[in-house]
Amino acid sequence: MREIKIGNVSIGGGGLTLFAGPCVIEDAHLTMDIAVILKEITTKAGVPFVFKASYDKANRTSLCSFRGPGIKEGLKILAAIRAKIDVPILTDVHRFEDIPAVSEVCDIVQIPAFLCRQTDFVLDVARYAKVINIKKGQFLAPADVEKIIEKVESTGNKNIVITERGASFGYNNLVTDIRALPLMRAFGYPVVFDGTHSVQLPAACGNVSGGDRTMVPYLCRAAVAAGVDGVFLETHPEPSKALCDGANSIQLDNIYRLLTSLKMIDKIAKEVIANG
Repeated sequence: MREIKIGNVSIGGGGLTLFAGPCVIEDAHLTMDIAVILKEITTKAGVPFVFKASYDKANRTSLCSFRGPGIKEGLKILAAIRAKIDVPILTDVHRFEDIPAVSEVCDIVQIPAFLCRQTDFVLDVARYAKVINIKKGQFLAPADVEKIIEKVESTGNKNIVITERGASFGYNNLVTDIRALPLMRAFGYPVVFDGTHSVQLPAACGNVSGGDRTMVPYLCRAAVAAGVDGVFLETHPEPSKALCDGANSIQLDNIYRLLTSLKMIDKIAKEVIANG
């Protein structure tokens, strides 16, 4: 397993890393508050932490959906968070022209699930990004990810993370196949489980996506028991008022309790895996 190191944070080094933050940057003050609280929680829990938030949600169902502040203001906010709380920053990119600027500010650049098969886009991100996180598309089999990895490796970039976010299960629904996690880890790169997007109900509410956040702890516990290297969670102080993906976001106050339980499971799981 390749270990990805970003400062003091290790991904794939034998422990569990948390990737967490709001779905989208709503404003500078709220986003900073969430980041500070998450840093306090993860420090207390002894879990490495990567902050994530989107500056532009370009793949929403409706034209009227909130997209975020845009690249200029968004990257300014993310850079301020990185400087203040000293954690790696992850954001997703949807446009070729954004890739250089995003790669300059953010430690991890994420390929959105819907773009993971776009060869030229993947190659361009791989050339610029220090670390690349590939969201496995809902329409892909686990084995298909190996071909995406080969595309990234062809650029010389071997700082790769793979994130599982569920598979399409009929219309407006997703299901998690736990078998995908060890299958993708066998490719030699860290695998992260996206617990909140895996309970999303895409476009199920007409103009917005639905979701069932009550299922997030169950799926995360199962994924950690299967040996994943990290967990990806979207969180908000008031999920019902979140401007994006509130239905599948975790209440910020509940993160510590979930994280401590996952850490206990991870310790046992990694010991069992190490002993064959």
